[in-house]
Amino acid sequence: MSDEKKPVVVANPWGKLRQYTPARIALGRAGTSLPTKPHLEFQLAHARARNAVHHELDTAKLDQALKTRGHETCLMHSAAANRPMYLQRPDMGRRLDEESRNALNETARASSGYDVVFVIGDGLSSFAIEENAAPFLDVILPPLVKEGWRIAPLVIIREARVAVGDEIGQLLGAKMVVVLIGERPGLSSPDSMGIYMTLNPRVGLTDEARNCISNVRREGLNYEGAAHKLFYLMTEARKRGLSGVHLKDEAETPQGAISTSSKSFLIEPDSSPGR
Repeated sequence: MSDEKKPVVVANPWGKLRQYTPARIALGRAGTSLPTKPHLEFQLAHARARNAVHHELDTAKLDQALKTRGHETCLMHSAAANRPMYLQRPDMGRRLDEESRNALNETARASSGYDVVFVIGDGLSSFAIEENAAPFLDVILPPLVKEGWRIAPLVIIREARVAVGDEIGQLLGAKMVVVLIGERPGLSSPDSMGIYMTLNPRVGLTDEARNCISNVRREGLNYEGAAHKLFYLMTEARKRGLSGVHLKDEAETPQGAISTSSKSFLIEPDSSPGR
């Protein structure tokens, strides 16, 4: 029999901190390597992130879900003809293709102007949009309608980058654009949706003109919390005539909006007598 000893799995003394975060911390070790379980979990998380990037948005299903809710929609495509081009040429994802541009021009001619257009783009995670876009719109649209906002037809666009919303807003003559888009997947968040709000959208704007709300998902910032922040930003942007770095998010985050533990590792229970 061999006298070779198997590596002993050594637990990380900070292991108790894992209850406070989904981050990959305190994984332990087996010799000089990771134990098998966290190593396999890493490979699975990496595969899910890659899958999120390459998964194609089911626009027909999303379109039907929104129409069932009574919304008017438009299906568009960026100038990136396919996923490989989208990933290799970010600039193509920031502009519309010719057919979509012509369709929006027709829509604009038939309208009397809009206060805001919501653009729903696949971005780098179609999973994020399929999971979160419709439920989020269920929360944000009713208060806007109640306040009298003129809302354009919802635009669903494939192979989209954030800046494509600027062209869409400009063509429709909308005073504001809100882009819902799949964020770059993380190893613990392949389904995170980002929200970008821009006042007076037009081709050529840069990111400093936008306000961003990120990590919108069930395990992150929930729909009610994100809608609360967006409603504040939209209202203040229209009132002050500015957006981006000049407009700060001063809205208080509602209690329970962020899915985190109520415990804090910085605050230990007081075990003093009489307490």
